[in-house]
Amino acid sequence: MEEQYAATIKERYSKIALTANSDCCCIPEECRSSNDGESNSSSSPVKAAMTIGYNIKELEAIPKSSILGAGCGAPIHYANLKECETVVDLGSGAGIDVFISANKVGTKGQVIGIDMTDEMLEKARKAAKDNGYTTNVEFRKGDIEKKIPVEDNSVDAVISNCVINLTTDKVSTFREIYRILRKDGRARMVISDLVTDREIDIAVNTEKWCSCIDGALTKDNYLDSIRKASFQNVEILEEKPYMEGDKVDGRKVTSLVIKAVMD
Repeated sequence: MEEQYAATIKERYSKIALTANSDCCCIPEECRSSNDGESNSSSSPVKAAMTIGYNIKELEAIPKSSILGAGCGAPIHYANLKECETVVDLGSGAGIDVFISANKVGTKGQVIGIDMTDEMLEKARKAAKDNGYTTNVEFRKGDIEKKIPVEDNSVDAVISNCVINLTTDKVSTFREIYRILRKDGRARMVISDLVTDREIDIAVNTEKWCSCIDGALTKDNYLDSIRKASFQNVEILEEKPYMEGDKVDGRKVTSLVIKAVMD
């Protein structure tokens, strides 16, 4: 089942890379295409990104091809990135958060994007090459719940936008994050993700699990997964409804931005 699930995710997000999010589910409801195929007035990737919290000036300063409008928040605004830091973005996609981070850490810093989809990696690497991000940006292929391809105790900040809820073993993913972060009292994880009031078994519908919602845990279980991975200082920085209306498929879905600081 897990292999089938992973294959479904790769197929879905490979298509997103090629179609620039035309059928991506992890975008705000008001920014999706209408049923007749016509785009809504706010359906551009840039406007979708702004809807979930990105700053237009930061978007204008990065490669346009990196902006797919996907995600459920903008955790990078809470990461407080500084020059010379090393940053890892999990589920980096076309590179939006990697390029914004690179502009913050400068040429002496380093930003590593991790993604499992070849088409996304190809798209991001091309954007980096074409736009001069050759000294402080790198994209690596990896499965974030099995082995993040980054050395132990080497990273100042880990960011992620609505990706960890796609994993089947979230505790394993958080343990991998804990492994790569420096144990210096300053390193931090800042992520956005979705939680729900009722969880769904992966065996119910593998395709729908890839929709960023069926993989969501309850808020208590999500926070508990982080603590089980040895994080102690965990706090919710932002909490808001993910879509218009109270429920999605009969479940209440909420977007969180969560921060955890290393001891």
